[in-house]
Amino acid sequence: MIAPTHPRADPPPPARGAPWPRRALLAAAGLLALVGVAALAIDMPVAAFCQAGRVPKELLRFLNFSEVCAHSLGVATLLVTALVLDRGLAFPVLSWPAVVRPSLQPGAARQRMARMIAAVACGGLAVDVVKLCVSRARPRAIDVASQASALATFGLIPASGSRSDSHSFPSGHAAVACGLMAALAWRYPHGRWLFALLAASAAAQRVATSAHYPSDVCFGAALGLAGAALVLGDTSGTSPAATVPEP
Repeated sequence: MIAPTHPRADPPPPARGAPWPRRALLAAAGLLALVGVAALAIDMPVAAFCQAGRVPKELLRFLNFSEVCAHSLGVATLLVTALVLDRGLAFPVLSWPAVVRPSLQPGAARQRMARMIAAVACGGLAVDVVKLCVSRARPRAIDVASQASALATFGLIPASGSRSDSHSFPSGHAAVACGLMAALAWRYPHGRWLFALLAASAAAQRVATSAHYPSDVCFGAALGLAGAALVLGDTSGTSPAATVPEP
């Protein structure tokens, strides 16, 4: 008599590629900060070009679409989508002190989700702190051609009187987009270059729509990557155990 056999579950597929390590994210953040300093030299010509509406419409259409990766509501939607579809993630508990320290979350799935959320939030919070200390008029709120240099836009209060128009530096959208990119690449390393493209497009959208100068998005992106590096560390979010749902 032949003993009945039970169907064997297929092993989880191996993750393709590897997430960027902390040192790579920090190096990229430092490089972007240096590029941001150099970008001050082209801030005004680029802002004038975009203010004149010279960005091709089809390119602008794509860039506007990519803003979903940088806007708070769009980012929240993407994270919720990952939470629903990925069985290796679970909504983190909101009790103290686990709410501020992902490593204290009960279970690996909750820890992973908490790290992803924190990676997105850290850069945005850092940008908010800088904005409290530095004022800069947005390109859309001033006559760019009348400014002597990029440095003249710092401390300049636009005639519109809008508080937002006085806080161009650095770009919060770029910080959030890069934090999201790092978080998704940490969890899904096989898509890291796609995530990088979408983050770069979201940052470029801020320049193309005269919301920011090139230097703004460079410094914002640097803060986003630095914040994500501190939260994610060198641990991978794609260990074999990550594919097994927790009870």
